[in-house]
Amino acid sequence: MRTEHAALVASSLHLRQEQVEAVAALFDEGCTLPFIARYRKERTGSLDEVDLAAIRDRMAALAELDRRRNAVRASLEERGLLLPELGRALDAAKSLTEVEDLYLPFRPKRRTRASVARERGLEPLADLLWAQKGILPLEAARPFVDAERGVPTEDDALDGAGDIMAERVSESLEARRALRRLFVEKGTLSSRMMPGKEEAGGTYRDYFDWNEPLARIPSHRVLAIFRGEAEGALRVHIAPPEPEALEILEKIFVHGRGADAEEVRDAVHDAWKRLLQPSLETEARQAMKKRADDEAIHIFAENVRDVLMAPPLGEKRILAVDPGWRTGCKAVCLDAQGNLLHRETFFLLSAHQREEARSQVDRLVAAHDLEAVGVGNGTGGRETEAFLREVFADRGIPVVTVNESGASVYSASEVAREEFPDLDLTYRGAVSIGRRLQDPLAELVKIDPKSIGVGQYQHDVDQKALRQALDDTVERCVASVGVDLNTASQQLLERVPGVGPKLATQILAFRRKKGPFRSRSSLRRVPRLGPKAFEQAAGFLRIRGGEQPLDASAVHPEHYDLVGRMASDLGCTVEDLLRHEALRQRIDPSAYVQGTVGLPTLKDILEELAKPGRDPRSSFALPAFSDQVHRVEDLAPGMVLPGVVTNVTAFGAFVDVGVHQDGLVHVSRLGKRGGSPFDVVRVGQWVSVAVLEVDLPRRRIALSMRPEDLEGPPE
Repeated sequence: MRTEHAALVASSLHLRQEQVEAVAALFDEGCTLPFIARYRKERTGSLDEVDLAAIRDRMAALAELDRRRNAVRASLEERGLLLPELGRALDAAKSLTEVEDLYLPFRPKRRTRASVARERGLEPLADLLWAQKGILPLEAARPFVDAERGVPTEDDALDGAGDIMAERVSESLEARRALRRLFVEKGTLSSRMMPGKEEAGGTYRDYFDWNEPLARIPSHRVLAIFRGEAEGALRVHIAPPEPEALEILEKIFVHGRGADAEEVRDAVHDAWKRLLQPSLETEARQAMKKRADDEAIHIFAENVRDVLMAPPLGEKRILAVDPGWRTGCKAVCLDAQGNLLHRETFFLLSAHQREEARSQVDRLVAAHDLEAVGVGNGTGGRETEAFLREVFADRGIPVVTVNESGASVYSASEVAREEFPDLDLTYRGAVSIGRRLQDPLAELVKIDPKSIGVGQYQHDVDQKALRQALDDTVERCVASVGVDLNTASQQLLERVPGVGPKLATQILAFRRKKGPFRSRSSLRRVPRLGPKAFEQAAGFLRIRGGEQPLDASAVHPEHYDLVGRMASDLGCTVEDLLRHEALRQRIDPSAYVQGTVGLPTLKDILEELAKPGRDPRSSFALPAFSDQVHRVEDLAPGMVLPGVVTNVTAFGAFVDVGVHQDGLVHVSRLGKRGGSPFDVVRVGQWVSVAVLEVDLPRRRIALSMRPEDLEGPPE
């Protein structure tokens, strides 16, 4: 690890250098992000997951910079081109762009117009003109005319010299830096309709004649326009004002007044149009895409986190229904642990079928002592929900709408096939719906987070960066909640920090062979689970009712002796500490500061003793859609309705009001000025919204959460 890297990262993140160095060392030791955040606070200064991830990513970027710098240096040394000044400039470069700019004049090139001109002996002529000392171009070019070398006339010689000068302009470090600034400050993105693409108007009509400054264009619009270009509907161009670009270049390169200076000016113009503008447009595109990707990935990860951390109903016996109008509703009964007990189909098309369905449901409730009902929100979901609410109106059994996004992905997955090899896809989907109601996190880890249904551009962004962000998000959620070692699925165990797929398989095989784990320490007997994996994973795994009471908590085994000493000093047992607040109140944390254990860790331990194994997710609340609306056609401006937030974006929030088509609350109508939409709403939150406009042909619903729009009575 280069010390200067730590200094750079510390400066950019406004942290202390020793914090950055400590975090980098912990990652080098094989520690996971959640483990560092939870159990190594003394070494990091109590940095949170966001800072830890930023340090990891920036140190990795600087390591990549070093790799590229060294590769460039090796290439230059091999060809004898590494002059001392160039070497010092490479060492001082702080970005890949700077390294590539320095390397550009020396990069091995395919044949270019300039290289062909050099082969024809025209570089001395380019040097004469470049000096701009008042020579006459045609006279200077005459000695270079040589038909055998491909230079039949003076004009051909001047053209070749111009190509050489244009390449010099395009490779100038000063010119590229100045033009990059111009792109950033005054560049414009424009998009136009591709000929014959009028039919794409429904999706990209807004961008058929669009111009917007790069400095102000929001990330979501960048991704939308680039998607339109990728699909062949739009032609996109990025450039600053050409006169200003040419003025910058002329100030740098044209310093004479004669005819030779005019040749240089022509070369400058050629360099801009043929070389610099296309090259810097590509750079600008990449920079815009990177910025847009970063924002979209951040938003998507936040939404995924909110979905994963949705309140669980808990261990209840569930009737789960995947609604279907024509093909019937697929119903499954699950026990409190999510195991499949029974399955069947009921129909609701006719009065006779509804009466028969009522009898079926009654029988299922009685046979399996069901405690709650979960209904998927797909086609027919509202009608099925209304029917079941009527059935259970006087029984005290809640009927809950469950977002079924991704259930079909799970149904067709290898995971579902292994779990239910003989079960129809639709029944597998119903099982997933029921389990989501019991514990969203445990069920949703079985599918790719991109399929959860809270993104817009997840397939357009950098997939490697997206995967890293989503892996971080899922791992942090799993670590935050904790995992029951004796009931967790393969997919859930894989997400425990320090475990992964191979160790998860080993743990499950050991559990099947030896029976339930009685203690965390018995994990050490799992084949291939070494000391490092145990250190990283143990604090996030829970064993309830085992031999060691602390195994059900987030207290790490490395601190069990410390807790035992606290109990001994008070003349009680660890169980007494867990049961009696009065005993815990007598503990002076400062008396137990030692070595690597400081007050931050001691504070966490005492909080955990107060609520061992506490679930950080909020309590389950039973919301409901309005009974007055079931279709988009039922909506009218002025209605005030309950709805659930399904997606949060940079430009607003999408809300499901129960009509199978989400409405948009634009950021300007969220009821709070400035800040991020995430400061107002989160995915899964129930809100009141006012209907502003319903566009039936385009299936668009405009909603508002502004207080002045919510004054009407709820529908």
